[in-house]
Amino acid sequence: MGVATAPPPPTTSKTLQKQHLEAVGAYQYVLTFLFMGPFFSLLVFVLLFTSLWPFSVFYLVWLYVDWDTPNQGGRRSEWIRNRAIWRQLRDYYPVKLVKTAELPPDRNYVLGAHPHGIMCTGFLCNFSTESNGFSQLFPGLRPWLAVLAGLFYLPVYRDYIMSFGLCPVSRQSLDFILSQPQLGQAVVIMVGGAHEALYSVPGEHCLTLQKRKGFVRLALRHGASLVPVYSFGENDIFRLKAFATGSWQHWCQLTFKKLMGFSPCIFWGRGLFSATSWGLLPFAVPITTVGECPPPGGRPPAAAWASGILRPPVSLSLQWAAPSLSPSASTPPRRMSITIMPST
Repeated sequence: MGVATAPPPPTTSKTLQKQHLEAVGAYQYVLTFLFMGPFFSLLVFVLLFTSLWPFSVFYLVWLYVDWDTPNQGGRRSEWIRNRAIWRQLRDYYPVKLVKTAELPPDRNYVLGAHPHGIMCTGFLCNFSTESNGFSQLFPGLRPWLAVLAGLFYLPVYRDYIMSFGLCPVSRQSLDFILSQPQLGQAVVIMVGGAHEALYSVPGEHCLTLQKRKGFVRLALRHGASLVPVYSFGENDIFRLKAFATGSWQHWCQLTFKKLMGFSPCIFWGRGLFSATSWGLLPFAVPITTVGECPPPGGRPPAAAWASGILRPPVSLSLQWAAPSLSPSASTPPRRMSITIMPST
């Protein structure tokens, strides 16, 4: 076992320019995540009523012709995945990827990932960009991050996220990827999904696992190995207003999620120019992504995942990884426990 990449330089050794670049890298990801889809959707609509209407018409025609591309592997761009801005995003927290075992490229993999967090920052950084050198750590593997299918209905934004290797978390899309003749496909599925985002409280580990067995059936259909993955610190980069289960606010969140597919969360970070004010810049808390070793022979531990056991294999990662995440060598690690939240 070993840390996949050399740790970024400590904050005290960073120049002011470096700190500013890292903040820009983190902030642009937040703004893109929140506003790029709605902005271009509104722009395409508004341009229809101006002298620039041909641009919207041409794009809408292109959208119609290209509609099924996300379900057929998308359009990955290694140029986008290797941009320097993602290394700034990595260094801001910093984000680390821990390699516990070799994953041979002679089979496919389904990575069951937790927790969802607010923006899946650690998973995007490690699997959808090359900021931590995934291709060098696991040669021959081709990572895919499965996300909400509705995101691929948003004009322009759909093309942008496809360039990272994102795909819809739908049966059609995942079956297409895992049915490719070239082995080594590694699909990352956020098992808890939008429901788990409602419990992204700093310092807590609330997972949504009950009744979430579709990814196990997917692995069984294609003979893929199941690899549990956990991102420590993912829940700590924002503060979240969590409403009590059964409250009318929580009911509204669940109803909105059923209608729209995603959960409306009230969250905040620090200010862009002041660490003591509220804003959308995430807190610089380390994010460490850890994966469990697949079982010998590569067969998915389907019985362990699908039988309703509330202590998933990923909890083993909690046991050995917790000490390495202590703020300092002199600080004892905080006790970590998993809470399984019911699915809706």
